[in-house]
Amino acid sequence: MSILNIQEAKREGARLVIGIDALSGDGKTLSALYMAWGLTGGDASKIGFLDTENKRGALYADKLVDKNGKIHRFKIASLDAPFTPERYSMAIKEFQAAGIEVLVIDSVSHEWEGSGGCSEIAEFDNSGSVRKFPAWNIAKSRHKKFMNTLLNSDVHIIACIRSREKMRLEKDPSTGKTIYISEGIQPIQEKNFMFELTASLQLAANGKHRFVKKCPTELVAVFGEPGEWAEGYLTPQHGTALRQWVAGVGPDDAKREKARNHMRTEVENGTSAVLKVFENFSDDIHKLFDYKIPNDILESAKAYDEIKKAPEDDINNDLDGE
Repeated sequence: MSILNIQEAKREGARLVIGIDALSGDGKTLSALYMAWGLTGGDASKIGFLDTENKRGALYADKLVDKNGKIHRFKIASLDAPFTPERYSMAIKEFQAAGIEVLVIDSVSHEWEGSGGCSEIAEFDNSGSVRKFPAWNIAKSRHKKFMNTLLNSDVHIIACIRSREKMRLEKDPSTGKTIYISEGIQPIQEKNFMFELTASLQLAANGKHRFVKKCPTELVAVFGEPGEWAEGYLTPQHGTALRQWVAGVGPDDAKREKARNHMRTEVENGTSAVLKVFENFSDDIHKLFDYKIPNDILESAKAYDEIKKAPEDDINNDLDGE
C-alpha cells in the first residue's frame, strides 16, 4: 500500500515559520510585530499575539501606527504556566480557529525552560519528585509533537526566542586564576529548533543588526545571506516582501495547502481526528481533494494508530537534553 503522494513538483501555498532570538531589550517583539503587520497586508486585526511574558505584549498595543497616525490593534491572548508543549499546541490551534493569518509567539523559550516546560518534564515526574535519571526521551517526544503543530499550522508564525550569553570557566595559564570565557549568544530552546524553521535570525543592537542563521535562497533578498550580518531594522516592508513571495501561488493551491496543513496538525491523533477535520471542510474544499482524504495524510494517521496499539518499548533515557 502506498504511503506517499508522488507528483510533479510545484510551488504551493507556503506557510512561513520564522524565528527571532535576541537578548532582552534587543527588539525581537517589536520586530516580530512589524513583520507580522506587513505579512497581513496591513490588516492588524489578522495578527494574533500569544503572550507568555506576563502580559508584556500589551505594552506594544499602540506600536502599529500608519502614516496618518492611526493606531492599528492586533489580537492578543496570554498563556500562563504550566508551559507544556501540549498547551503551546492548543494555543496555536485556538488562534488558528479564530481566523488569524499571522501568529507572533513571545516567547517559545518557556516551552523548553519555563515552568512545566521540557526541562522540568525531564527532571521531575508527575508527582513533582526529582527523577533518579532525567527522562529526556519523554521530554523530547512531547517537544516533537509541539514542533509538528508549529511547522504544520495553516497560519504564518513568527516565534520570538529568549537568548543568553553562554559562558564557560577556564583557568588563565599566565595567572592561574579562573576566568569566564564567552561562547557566544545562545537561544533558549532545543538545540536544533532554529534550524527547523523557514528562516532564523538573531538580533543585536536593539534590532539594528541581525545575524542570519538560516534563510532559503528565495528570501535572501529580504533577510540577507545565511552566516552573515545584515544592517537595518526589521520593518513592515520586510513583512510585505514575504507576503508578495507567498502570494506567488494560485488561490486554489493556497486553499488546498491550508486544508492539508489543518489535517497534518491532527495526524498524531489518528485517523478519527483527521476524518473529523475533513468532514468539517466546506464542499469547495472537498472538491479540491476529489472528496477524499489525501492518501499520504491518511497513511500517516494510520501509522500513529498502530503506534498507539503497540506495546511500550524499553527505551533508554537520552541524557543529552540540549
